[in-house]
Amino acid sequence: MTTTITYERLADLAGTDLGYTGYRTVSQDQVNLFADATDDHQWIHVDPERARSGPFGAPIAHGFLTLSLAVPFWTELLEVKGVSTKVNYGLDKVRFPAPVVVGSRVRMRATVVDVVEVDGGYQLVVDQTIEIAGGTKPAVVARGLYRFYA
Repeated sequence: MTTTITYERLADLAGTDLGYTGYRTVSQDQVNLFADATDDHQWIHVDPERARSGPFGAPIAHGFLTLSLAVPFWTELLEVKGVSTKVNYGLDKVRFPAPVVVGSRVRMRATVVDVVEVDGGYQLVVDQTIEIAGGTKPAVVARGLYRFYA
């Protein structure tokens, strides 16, 4: 469910659990496109036949592909009205505790840890966890920094 808030109320989000996104399935086509975009064609990602005999028994998504899903997931969780610019400012910490096997379904949970006033706007500090359906460990644990300007 999307939380909708106005720019003027952003500071009120500190400590807010934004909940979960819907699930997305990670496909081999998506992995192949990411490999082309990043020039990372390691067999564990793009060669399903060889990957079946690899350490995970199937091809896996690139960690950075899974991390990049935070972008569409983020838009499912928060809509800020009255802003002129939204900026993905960066990440403080990222870990990839578990691989995402192609065909897996993933979703994200996010909590706004802090809201800091910056020159001309606000920066949200957000703990993001991308989970694998049926998994025991998350695929990605990251602290994202997002800026909003009026």
